[in-house]
Amino acid sequence: MQTQLLDETGFISPKDVAEIFHTTIKEIAELSGLSVDAISKRERLQSKASQKRLRDMVMIINRATVWSGSPFQAYAWYRSEPIPSLGDATAEDLVRAGKARVVMDYLARIAEGGYA
Repeated sequence: MQTQLLDETGFISPKDVAEIFHTTIKEIAELSGLSVDAISKRERLQSKASQKRLRDMVMIINRATVWSGSPFQAYAWYRSEPIPSLGDATAEDLVRAGKARVVMDYLARIAEGGYA
């Protein structure tokens, strides 16, 4: 899914992410913990910080797709499923707080057969 979301310059396109999940750019901003300006103004969208946040969100959804069954189910998990071992925060909560690495580590443990 991630390669579909890259524009011709190699950046994550929030517009394409919004289209895939049938939502708005504003919602994509909220899901990734960015301001609407950060993803609607070209110079801010192409910043390392904005692209990292968007890429983190896409990578987590990609990883969750493997065991959730579909990108839409992974998206629903990302948004609403509390993760007990991470203080009952959702993946969205953690990404918004700049803690995507914690979610990636959690998903890696699950993929290796570890406990949630």
